[in-house]
Amino acid sequence: MVRFVYAIQHISIREIFVTNNCGDCNCNILNQSGRRRKGTTVLNIFSDYNYNRSVITIVASITLIKEAVFCACAKAFSLIDMDQHVGVHPCMGAVDLVPFYPLGEEVDLEDCGKEAQGLATALTERVLGTSAFFFGWADVPLRRGLAQRRKEMGWFQKIPNMAASQPDIGPQPTRQYGLTGIGASPYVMNCNVTINTPDLAVGRGVAAAIRESSPGGIPGVQVMALPHKGTVEIACNVESVQMGSLSSPAVGIEPWPAFSIGDRTLFHAPASLITARVTDLASRSGVTTKGTALVGFTPLECRTLAQRALDHDIGEFWKIMHSLQM
Repeated sequence: MVRFVYAIQHISIREIFVTNNCGDCNCNILNQSGRRRKGTTVLNIFSDYNYNRSVITIVASITLIKEAVFCACAKAFSLIDMDQHVGVHPCMGAVDLVPFYPLGEEVDLEDCGKEAQGLATALTERVLGTSAFFFGWADVPLRRGLAQRRKEMGWFQKIPNMAASQPDIGPQPTRQYGLTGIGASPYVMNCNVTINTPDLAVGRGVAAAIRESSPGGIPGVQVMALPHKGTVEIACNVESVQMGSLSSPAVGIEPWPAFSIGDRTLFHAPASLITARVTDLASRSGVTTKGTALVGFTPLECRTLAQRALDHDIGEFWKIMHSLQM
């Protein structure tokens, strides 16, 4: 899967979540994206071979980002056949997800939504057979969140029924390409905590307890429990929230990191809080935690590294980053 993030000032970042992941596949995708375009950088790559899933983060100016991401997606579609895909992580598309995130005060969510819609149009017109659903600020006028749209599309089903899915753009999804989620929202951080048990029931209990929709859940946290190399991974999408959400007792005593989008000030749950909650809940079943990993960056880290990469014209910034492999 590939995910794209739309970032600071006149800079855009997008991450692409690619379903099948292998070294050769990632390199071929990169050849079509940021590495050969001045003013564009591949900020980070995360690959998990157990999930058979990759995340590629691309940064560019607003005038370059859409075409860079289009080329990467088109290459991914040419390399990945969903009929041949095997992996424990839920997915529906060869390119599973393309979110746009504004990280700076001069780029707003409406801009991101328009870019997302433009990408979806380009893909469905130029890569025949592809289709997409919208979420967030690309889903006009409803602005439905990613979790809701995924439920509506059947993304969480063990074997999604493509014939029952209704894309917002493009034809009925095919088994070769599947269905791609494309949208825009405030930054979403990915935080995964691994617990030392193969018992998926324990993991699901922990996940249910910290999920935002549960009583006492952590604001902004959407979570799944997934089997991972003989353990269970508590895989969290950490959405950005506004000040009003911080009145919940579940926020803890540690200050939540803040960042701005235009005149909005947003906050996100710190990884340390998520780890502490998972550790406490798992211990009630006699289970310890193995570790915590961020798939990518916090919003402020992303902004800082994106600016550094573009200021110094580092086209393949991911090569100087420490690799993140779980």
